[in-house]
Amino acid sequence: MNKVPPTMDSTDNLNRLAIPAEKKTRRTSGPALMIGIVLLALLTGGIVFLTAGKPKGTGKPAPAAAITNAPVASPAKPGDAVLTVSGYIIPRARIEISPRFQGTVKFINVKKGDQVKQGDILVQLDDAEFRARLLEAQGNLALSEANLTNAELNLKRQIELARTNVDSERARDDAQRARDVASAQVTAAKGVLALAQTYVDWCTIRSPINGTVLEKLVDPDELVVPQSFGGTRGPSTALVSLADLNDLQVEIDLNEADLSKIRMNQRCRISPEAYMDKKYTGAVAEIAPEANRSKGTLQVKVQIENPDTFLTPELSAKVEFIAD
Repeated sequence: MNKVPPTMDSTDNLNRLAIPAEKKTRRTSGPALMIGIVLLALLTGGIVFLTAGKPKGTGKPAPAAAITNAPVASPAKPGDAVLTVSGYIIPRARIEISPRFQGTVKFINVKKGDQVKQGDILVQLDDAEFRARLLEAQGNLALSEANLTNAELNLKRQIELARTNVDSERARDDAQRARDVASAQVTAAKGVLALAQTYVDWCTIRSPINGTVLEKLVDPDELVVPQSFGGTRGPSTALVSLADLNDLQVEIDLNEADLSKIRMNQRCRISPEAYMDKKYTGAVAEIAPEANRSKGTLQVKVQIENPDTFLTPELSAKVEFIAD
């Protein structure tokens, strides 16, 4: 069978399906461009890596001596300050005088800022009730002593009568027991009298130390009690506040990162913020055994040597811890 040659229409259809030459070139150039970009990025990264260890402005890597011989801080010399912190001036012992029982203030003998000595009268409470009890106790003691005297005389008579067989030994024993009871009553009466006298003495409140009155907390005719009943307007629980201003410290909340720089009895220099030209010496007197977790601090107290009137409690001060 003879093949029929393609017609002109078939040839035209094949030509339309063929890919033009310019489109073939455009498709093959895409992968080459991507490869070039990747190679360029790798080359740039290599250059940056090689130059990272070189000093700025030179084309050579940093010498080993420049790294190993870096400057090191020299240790502090004796007398230099290794740490400077701020704190607050406080009296070493602050005393708030409270009554021993509920009472009414009769008068106050001091005011804020007064200097007092040990034994000075600070406050007088109303003692009328306790003085009445004291008189009652004195009367009971006198009565008990009179009964004892009578019992002793009766005992002597019974002993003599029993010796001469005028009266029985039983009567003598009863007289002996009556004398012993009277003696015990005298002892009890003396105890009641001493208690009444103690309450009278407690109505006169005296200073336990030599110091300064920091605060007067009550007024005359005010009710005071040894402990609060609760609430903000309840009875007062303290009369006056005292402190010895010749025994002062600086209280510091020290950051835990600085604890290695201090120790007990370490010498310090203190400067009150109000008088920076004033300098005082001192030493670390107390390091708290427990830290404050929320603050990350530890309380330290520095004892001030030879304080004067320029140092006022609750004022701030700078403390320099000195190297040995």
